[in-house]
Amino acid sequence: MLDMIIRGGTVIDGTGAPGQIADVAVRDGHIVAIGHIDEPARQTIDATGYVVAPGFVDVHTHYDAQVFWDGSLSPSCYHGVTTVIAGNCGFSIAPLNGNPQDSAYLMRMLSRVEGMPLESLQQGVPWNWRSFGEYLDQLEGTLAINAGFMVGHSAIRRSVMGERAVGETAAAQDITAMQQLLRESIAGGGMGFSSTVSPTHNDGEGQPVPSRHATDDELYALASVVAEFPGTSLELLPGIGSFSEAERERMVRFSLAGQRAVNWNLLAPNSHMPLAHVNQLAASDYAAERGARIIALTLPQPMKLRLNLVSGFVFDALPGWAEVIGKPLPARMAALADPAVREALEAGSKSAAAGIFAQMTYWQTWTIEEVFTEANRSWQGRTVGELAAATGKAPLDAMLDLAISEDLRTSFTPPVMGTDDESWRMRGEAWADPRTVIGASDAGAHLDMIDTFAFSTQVLEHGVRERHLMGLEQAIHQLTEVPANMVGLRDRGVLKAGLKADIVVFDAATIASGPTHTRFDLPGGAGRLYADAIGVHHVVVNGMEIVRGGELTGERPGTVLRSGRDTVTVAL
Repeated sequence: MLDMIIRGGTVIDGTGAPGQIADVAVRDGHIVAIGHIDEPARQTIDATGYVVAPGFVDVHTHYDAQVFWDGSLSPSCYHGVTTVIAGNCGFSIAPLNGNPQDSAYLMRMLSRVEGMPLESLQQGVPWNWRSFGEYLDQLEGTLAINAGFMVGHSAIRRSVMGERAVGETAAAQDITAMQQLLRESIAGGGMGFSSTVSPTHNDGEGQPVPSRHATDDELYALASVVAEFPGTSLELLPGIGSFSEAERERMVRFSLAGQRAVNWNLLAPNSHMPLAHVNQLAASDYAAERGARIIALTLPQPMKLRLNLVSGFVFDALPGWAEVIGKPLPARMAALADPAVREALEAGSKSAAAGIFAQMTYWQTWTIEEVFTEANRSWQGRTVGELAAATGKAPLDAMLDLAISEDLRTSFTPPVMGTDDESWRMRGEAWADPRTVIGASDAGAHLDMIDTFAFSTQVLEHGVRERHLMGLEQAIHQLTEVPANMVGLRDRGVLKAGLKADIVVFDAATIASGPTHTRFDLPGGAGRLYADAIGVHHVVVNGMEIVRGGELTGERPGTVLRSGRDTVTVAL
């Protein structure tokens, strides 16, 4: 007898081939047949009128901490995602060295750089492991979807160098120790190595995160460890905007040192800067000419940022702002109320050193996205410029005064670029480019800032149904087989007899992402941005249904992916 049969749906197998009406038979966690099937089953799902596709694969998440308080990895699971890769940008939470000060540093760093509430990290994560393998062992049997975890540079560096990880160049013996710790972490199941040199990545004290203090030689030495293990990957955040010659060369040498493709985040085409993504994609051609491989991760929607001065993310990338944002909350509020400090912050935000961020700092054009006190309710949805005019203040003063009145929780949105038709056309073109993979969701991070966790339903809603930028079969291919192949997943990414039964059943006519809103459901009562999935009716992982009609079933069949066992090596 079959465990499950999914009857009568349009099976789109993930390869890009045309869909066909068929049944899908599942036994022992695997697909055993696709076609007309008469065999009885313990569970039958009627998929008539729906699409039956492979579960979607999200290769860039930060669910490393959330796994402890939410094994369903919501909201990704509701949006049809059945496999995620976490530990990106150098920000894993393993290994640890047993020193509570170093664990506390990682908590503060993640709170700042990835927008994870500090109280949730403190209350919701046990922090009781040392090795990477011990961290993974704690997750076995707890997850609804499959999850693999990269080994992060900042965690490795802090474990080996302690406080010296910030501000000091690693000595030869430090690098040797980091290599050995990375080696042990990958042997324990780590999916590969991730790092960042991005100027947007600062720690809880406002200093560059540990990986930003590394020399290129350190970066390449660690990448070389990845080449020793099968089924491993490399990921790097190289910088912001168009790539310099040095940035391209760094990515190439990183790839060659590890003998793996390196994926980077984030390619965001828009018509206001039509050549920026062309320059960035040219890095892939530059790499190919040198025997390396570079893959850009790209998003399916315009990037709408909801920024606040509690996390301070993006603000702290402006000249002179990091020191203020790095202060404890009461001291930060006092500094932001100081006219002299405000004058310096305004000057820094408008200086040439602000680079591409200077374009964002016309404060009067920002929208007051969400307020948290009834007294300010009338300003929600209006602009900072309107507030400034009504109060007779300069725009930055009006903005900061409003934020201070709400203990800095107020969220603001700078002008959103890329909503025009030409930007959408460019975006759709990028999805199909062989130098890209759709992903870059950052799910599990920036919980108060972005809703890109809904990338899969956004592609199918806006890219396929509304704008016809890509056919349904091709879109599913880009959301399943393409990312699965990038990280070398075994037995996943397509629907085929013998492969794992990771399956999503959805209504192509209605699939969408619902309105984004704040939910206060994190440990410590902290909030996060959330959006429900519409039109996703069933999600199956390893042959077990985890979502039915938009509700969790309570099953936890997800696999903790381990390199080499669950992945194969993807050659350059």
